[in-house]
Amino acid sequence: MAWIVARAAGAAVLASAACWGAGARAADKYPDRPITLVVPFSAGGDADLAARNLAASMRDTLGATLVVANRAGANGAIGSKFVRDAAPDGYTLLLGRVGSQAILPALQADLTYKWDDFTFIGVLELNPLVCVVNSKSPYRNLDDLIAAIKTNPGTLNYSTSGPATVLNLASQALLKSAHLARTAAVPVAYKGGNEATTAVLSGEVDFTCNNLTSLLGHVRGGKLRALVTTSSERLKDLPDVPAASELGHSKLEAVSGWSALLGPPGMDKTLVEKWAGLLRQVDRNTQWRTAVETLGSVPRIVEPAATADFVKDQVGFYGDLGRSLDIQIK
Repeated sequence: MAWIVARAAGAAVLASAACWGAGARAADKYPDRPITLVVPFSAGGDADLAARNLAASMRDTLGATLVVANRAGANGAIGSKFVRDAAPDGYTLLLGRVGSQAILPALQADLTYKWDDFTFIGVLELNPLVCVVNSKSPYRNLDDLIAAIKTNPGTLNYSTSGPATVLNLASQALLKSAHLARTAAVPVAYKGGNEATTAVLSGEVDFTCNNLTSLLGHVRGGKLRALVTTSSERLKDLPDVPAASELGHSKLEAVSGWSALLGPPGMDKTLVEKWAGLLRQVDRNTQWRTAVETLGSVPRIVEPAATADFVKDQVGFYGDLGRSLDIQIK
């Protein structure tokens, strides 16, 4: 019996080694044709720009063309599900975003995929948010704004792009961190981040917490006043604006846009390791880093295992926040 067990164990080891060897040989030949990078949002947005920046920066190192394909719809669910159902051969990848990979899985009960239905390859960049007021506003800093909300609950308002979007959740996270009721400031929904910014510029609303990309030009032009960033440290583009932790609101650091590279479930580990190595090269690519920063983002290449942990934490954060606000996506 012991001999049979030992023989079976030996066969299993040999089979495992053979599979690994086959995977390694496949990775050596990979890629031998174009790779599709699916963006689950429309062309021209932050996700699309991040994908095209990555594709351009990998032309000389990948050995094949990285073709960006936009499959928008259902807040990113259509493109995400397309990749989830694709063959795990490394030729169909996903440009994951906080909305499609964390907020939807956390808040939409009938979503057709789960957050961990993917192979995690790496985080690419963070897109911190900035809370701003009109430059003519009497609120000179974040304490001024919070004090005004506390003194006149339900009077001040802020612009969002919908209740289950990061713009609304960021402002709600700020209220929660300041120990204010969720109704202390009134949300006003607009079609997107640009319209939400315009609402502050025109004086329709008192403040917004929006992506740096949508705000930076107006802050630099003196039309908006930045009060705080959700980054862990001060941003290169806004060196005079305090980070959330400096003002005692460290939990706001969890509220940030981000881009990550994901694949279908079951990708061979040798392919994942190959991509992890390629992303390390991208991290040293001055062209890529400059382009990321120009778009108002922070380069942040993260290894595969740590990427899975990061996304898991994000799903947990938005799930807790959504439940506290009674927000569900239907």
